[in-house]
Amino acid sequence: MTGTTIRVATDVGGTFTDLVCFETDEATGESRVTTAKSDTTPPNFEQGVLDVLRKGGVDPSTIGFMAHGTTVVINALTERKGVKVGLITTEGFRDTLEIARGNRPDFFNLHYEKPQPFVPRYLRREVPGRMNYLGQETRPLDLSPLDGIVADFKADGVQAVAVALLHSYANPAHEAAVLDRLRELWPEVAAVGSHQISREWREYERTNTAVLSAYVQPVAERYLTRLQDGLRQESFDGTLYVMQSNCGVDSLGAVSRVPITMVESGPASGFWGAAELGKLIGEPNVLALDIGGTTAKCSLIEDGQVRIMTDYWIERDRTSAGYPIMVPVVDLVEIGNGGGSIAWVDDFAKLHVGPKSAGAVPGPAAYGRGGTEATTTDANLWLGRINRNYFCGGTVIADMAATAAALDKVAGRLGIDRDEAARGIVRIANNNMVNALKLVSLNRGHDPRDFVLVAFGGGGAMHAVALAQELGVKKVVIPAGASVFSAWGMMMSDLRRDYFLTALADMAPGAATGIEARFTDLEDKARAQFEAERIPAGKVRFLRYGKFRYQNQEHTVEVPIEGPVTDDRLAAIAADFHAAYEREYTYRLPAPVEMVGLHLVASAEVGKLTLKAQPLTEEAASSASKGRRNVDYALDGIHEAEIYDGERLKPGMRFDGPAIVEDPGTTVVIHPGNHVEVDAWGNLHIQFPQTEAAS
Repeated sequence: MTGTTIRVATDVGGTFTDLVCFETDEATGESRVTTAKSDTTPPNFEQGVLDVLRKGGVDPSTIGFMAHGTTVVINALTERKGVKVGLITTEGFRDTLEIARGNRPDFFNLHYEKPQPFVPRYLRREVPGRMNYLGQETRPLDLSPLDGIVADFKADGVQAVAVALLHSYANPAHEAAVLDRLRELWPEVAAVGSHQISREWREYERTNTAVLSAYVQPVAERYLTRLQDGLRQESFDGTLYVMQSNCGVDSLGAVSRVPITMVESGPASGFWGAAELGKLIGEPNVLALDIGGTTAKCSLIEDGQVRIMTDYWIERDRTSAGYPIMVPVVDLVEIGNGGGSIAWVDDFAKLHVGPKSAGAVPGPAAYGRGGTEATTTDANLWLGRINRNYFCGGTVIADMAATAAALDKVAGRLGIDRDEAARGIVRIANNNMVNALKLVSLNRGHDPRDFVLVAFGGGGAMHAVALAQELGVKKVVIPAGASVFSAWGMMMSDLRRDYFLTALADMAPGAATGIEARFTDLEDKARAQFEAERIPAGKVRFLRYGKFRYQNQEHTVEVPIEGPVTDDRLAAIAADFHAAYEREYTYRLPAPVEMVGLHLVASAEVGKLTLKAQPLTEEAASSASKGRRNVDYALDGIHEAEIYDGERLKPGMRFDGPAIVEDPGTTVVIHPGNHVEVDAWGNLHIQFPQTEAAS
């Protein structure tokens, strides 16, 4: 369309695939926003993307910029749907993957068993040669065993190979040589070296990361290829970017080579969107909460910055150590509590919610697709929070008989009535989510009263007020298009790459020159990579961070570093570390500070959306009213609530609770005594009596 720019983001979740489309008039800057949801379609996830484009009425041939987030990597890992992997490592270290760490969480369980490695021992092979921790060769590399290793791998049906050699973070020359020879002998196999993913120490974590990346690489590559082919068949000729776990997008080619970087791509985009929204509304300190159909995820954003870490584990819980993935991932806590989480009663008549989910098929009992277990959605529907006559935006006829039967099963086990069972399910789900929010705030030395809660996802707005009042946060903000907010966050993301490098240095006079040289080398490497993808060096921006610890400690705290590193600034950088350490651990030590590693963020804008504020109306909110109905607010009792059409609320409108706001993707539950205002971008600001009195 002449004079119009069309930007699209799609997000494949565990239950639904979301779409956000911005159609912007280049002359006026005015944008028309289209959102849509369709069922996620495993195992052919690309079909769900094509379905949601059709449902949203978006012609792929008109799209100029497209960002895509997906759960295909995390699903392949958790469902064990990757490929058979072989590992090549340094002679004498084939069992590093199995020895792992001694961090078993179920410490007093004498029958505890470590998680099984993704590569069995017979597929873990060794090559002679050695680098030391300084990157110096102490024994030459011997490539002669590779011919036999490749023959064995082929005979055993290996489809991908991971290469992880000792100390390759310090010098990757041996790993690169193994990869080169491997490609000569077996050019068609998927292969990845640990140094291509991470240049940080910790052999077990780096080895496991390389293995998991190899495990999902063919699966992810097939998926991304099918998605690109499907879009091209629909005449899409724009640029496709893929959301990564570090809150940035990257090119399709780069992600296909190292797909493990998109292990948490969906949640990352939502938290980045929350950070950008916080800056927009003047609230840089945000507790972000994403409640979907399967899980609830939360993250803390301070001063507008999303915290990125590499100490990320999957399948880690109170009985299992899980598996480490050493890639840049947004710092988040995830629990199995979403709209489809199943309520169940244990042998001691104790009610639980999650982590098992009903998913999209059969889904909650109310979907009428054969589901027989009560879920959080069923409880909210029964309590009148969700409109039974506008279920799923009016696209599904709520099966109230199935909902009642499912709740009766729970009520019967507990010896209570159906209504009380529904209230109990909501309260247990809320309690689980509050505990998750405390893990990213109170447990890290942050006072929730200094933050606003930004809640999104299909279920975020339904539970946000109850959680916020429990935590004592300043207020709740429900973004416009909350149900597809993760897709919206992709539209706000830059092309971003994170570079980590382990490099030990005492914070003593004379150390600055070496530290600055390492940062400069990383920046040169980043510019070269961006220029290879036709992004001018002038568009690339850098953020520097350092990883520090007290000398002889094990783990580190990350601190931002502004400007060049000079000897004059070393004391100030160390002081920043002392302050950050004290905030996280409540004390500081009179001990020397040591730099352990560098973290460089390189980013460039590639179609980032700029939002335009709308004029505020003087029109009363009553014009958006749909009527009234009784709503059970659990601890706050049953009240007659005003029901508002979210699509008819305009910037500047204000009203008080008890109320419900309904739009096709989500329901906002506003408790008695809450005050609501719609801002210039269509977001709902929900305040509580105590915060208004305090202000």
